[in-house]
Amino acid sequence: MSQDPRGSAAGAVVDALSLDLLTHALSGVRDPRDRKSCRLVSRAFARAEAASRRSARPLRREALPWVLRAFPALQALDLSACAGLDDASLAAALSAAAELGMPIRRVSLARASGVGWRGLEVLVAACPRLEAVDLSHCVAAGDREMAAVAAAAGLRELALDKCLAVTDMGLAKVAVGCPGLERLSVKWCREISDIGVELLAKKCRELRSVDISYLKVSNESLRSLSTLEKLEDLAMVSCLFIDDDGLQMLSAGNSLQSIDVSRCDHVTSQGLASLIDGQSFLQKIHAGHSLHEIETCFLSKLLTIKETLTVLRLDGLDIFASSLLALGDSCKSLVEIGLSKCHGITDDGIASLVAHCNYLRTIDLTCCHLLTDDALAAIAENCRMVECLRLESCPFVSEKGLERIATLCSHLKEIDLTDCRINDAALQHLARCSELLVLKLGLCSSISDKGLAYISSNCGKLVELDLYRCSAVTDDGLADLSRGCKKIRMLNLRYCAQITDVGLKHLSSLEELTNLELRCLVRITGIGISSIAIGCTSLVELDLKRCYSIDDTSLWAVARYSQNLRQLDISYCQVTGLGLCHLLSSLRCLQDVKMVHLSWVSIEGFEMALWVACGRLKKLKMLGGLKSVLSPELLQMLQACGCRVRWIDKPLVYKG
Repeated sequence: MSQDPRGSAAGAVVDALSLDLLTHALSGVRDPRDRKSCRLVSRAFARAEAASRRSARPLRREALPWVLRAFPALQALDLSACAGLDDASLAAALSAAAELGMPIRRVSLARASGVGWRGLEVLVAACPRLEAVDLSHCVAAGDREMAAVAAAAGLRELALDKCLAVTDMGLAKVAVGCPGLERLSVKWCREISDIGVELLAKKCRELRSVDISYLKVSNESLRSLSTLEKLEDLAMVSCLFIDDDGLQMLSAGNSLQSIDVSRCDHVTSQGLASLIDGQSFLQKIHAGHSLHEIETCFLSKLLTIKETLTVLRLDGLDIFASSLLALGDSCKSLVEIGLSKCHGITDDGIASLVAHCNYLRTIDLTCCHLLTDDALAAIAENCRMVECLRLESCPFVSEKGLERIATLCSHLKEIDLTDCRINDAALQHLARCSELLVLKLGLCSSISDKGLAYISSNCGKLVELDLYRCSAVTDDGLADLSRGCKKIRMLNLRYCAQITDVGLKHLSSLEELTNLELRCLVRITGIGISSIAIGCTSLVELDLKRCYSIDDTSLWAVARYSQNLRQLDISYCQVTGLGLCHLLSSLRCLQDVKMVHLSWVSIEGFEMALWVACGRLKKLKMLGGLKSVLSPELLQMLQACGCRVRWIDKPLVYKG
């Protein structure tokens, strides 16, 4: 076949451009698939991409050495999804970074349970410019790992959420070794006490953001943190030993911009008022499920920060119309208000609030059961720039109120109508919101294909759609959806019992789909699943629980084509031991598997499949009865590889 001379000429022109020009051209290509196309059609573009790429997120440890050599300018490396990563593989890959002198500054090892102190020592040595490390949910990480991290003297950010073995000693090592630390999160590190926080505050004077949520610390920790002159962001969710006296200690000496005291049972309005009294720059206050009620002292102090306060979350409190009127008068600069599960919220109260807060972008009214269309009308009239509206379990809102929202709020991007009893007429109105990205319609049993056709006709930017238990939706609705909403990434079809393989065939054209929930779709078979696997190659999460017709042959296509799959639920499916082994061995990125009541899998089948995949799995969910019959060697190996197994006891009950 003769070569197209026009293509050759175009290729010659591209090859003649300088690396800087090509890099600049690529910077304007946002879609990763388009960037990949550029790399494939032109070697010059491939070289420009390699020279300019600053971040990478490999999914398999086998690819890590190649990634580091192919992109020598990397500054950020996300290994949180890198299946099977351990000390040895990390050390082998980072040898390339050390040789090339790569400028890696940020590394995420979140949930990388196989990486310990040896791997971290190599990381710190290979990346002398390291500024940020994320070890969140590395539940086995302890003080020895902290000693390795402490060698990164230039560290500015460290996330240790749920590193359960870290104690005051480990935190002390970090504080001494990394005095320039600016952001630290030790959420759920329950072995850290006031002693560790005190030393941290003494040694790390540059701290700007600290998260001590769920720790057993007391007011003494707040006394220590109050000495940090640059502290801007402090989160202490569910710190049950902190009270108003501690908040008063924070009222002077620093420049707090954000404070989160959610679920702190001993904090009251007086405590928050005393905190506000000493702060001039507060922008965000989160006090949900803490205060029992809003008192006058708190409302009056809000006036002192009325120009700066932009976010206020008061979820779960008793708030009445008079308080909302006072909030509106005091907080006219608010862009986000959280009133989820608040008692006493009425239409009059919302009208009083929004009459003054015209800049609101996010309004959370979840479970405010008394609200009607009058509240929506007030929001539409006064907050025309609103982008996110959460109305879950507001049973008295209807298409009338949503018509006002759709007519006047053209910037709406997210709306949650879960359990709101709305119908297709409401979706006809919402279809006017062409900027809509997230639409949640769970438990709206009156929604049908007709409503989906309205949404599909004008909401082409939609990326997330929740149709949980929308039982009237059929294959025809999915056909419209696949034609009009090509950018959908997350789709929940749980318990939409009328969906068949025909509907899944329609969905297979959604190339950007990453999360698909098909739980209890009893009419789908391997034909539909094969269509999804072949067409939706970007799939990351797949829920097939209680899809009773799914068997080994159904999952062959998943094993072959869904190579990016990281989370899978096949509970109650008719998979055999051979099929399970083939599936787990083929999906190299798979990390989280739920396989409860696989009645066709023998003990030997479970053993064989888990031995094949135990180096990569991070989470497993299985019947508790298997714990006593699986070999101790296998269970020890799973634990050694950082895999957390959740054993449950559930009777075998079939749901149609």
